[in-house]
Amino acid sequence: MILNIISIFLISTGLIFFVGGAVGILRFPDFYTRMHAAGKGDTCSMFLILAGLALYQLQVPSLANFLVVGKMGFITIFIMSTSPTSTHALIKAGFEEGVKMWTRDKKNNEE
Repeated sequence: MILNIISIFLISTGLIFFVGGAVGILRFPDFYTRMHAAGKGDTCSMFLILAGLALYQLQVPSLANFLVVGKMGFITIFIMSTSPTSTHALIKAGFEEGVKMWTRDKKNNEE
């Protein structure tokens, strides 16, 4: 019963982070802040969702369930290492191509 509650909490929190990242992608003004929302929201939400699913899977201990949890662990490690790296690479490419940062100055934003 306690593992169910913790699993539901982790999965729900992960979904909230995912929705927050999606809203950030839609609402933020420029490329750099949108990439920040996408990178952070995606990484954190996937970690929380996979942790909740792993805890749910561990309710019935068996070799098959431990293998599934191990695979989820490898997926989590893969996502936590590749998502920030790809976000950094995309932001660096945008910077090198001359994508301008958003400022509050109206003169810069009208271009």
